[in-house]
Amino acid sequence: MSVGLFDNREILDLNYVEDKDAEVDFNVVMTGRGNFVEVQGTGEEATFTQDQLTSLIALAQRGLKELSAKQTEFLAKRLLGNLAGLSLGGLGGR
Repeated sequence: MSVGLFDNREILDLNYVEDKDAEVDFNVVMTGRGNFVEVQGTGEEATFTQDQLTSLIALAQRGLKELSAKQTEFLAKRLLGNLAGLSLGGLGGR
């Protein structure tokens, strides 16, 4: 998940223009259990404070948690739908 400071605003999931022109940008990767895999950040056009670092990491965590929940919901519906179809198909054919 990308986060950054663009026009002095914290942005979640930077688009191309925001990413290339961001004062500060980070890429954060986490597991579904909330453990960090990667945190990579740089002050492209400016320095950043400890408070900004903490806030950007928290923003990334919120975004990743929301994304993970949506992925889980989608996969659960897809898998449960496929399993229901297999079960009914298997029972109906015998």
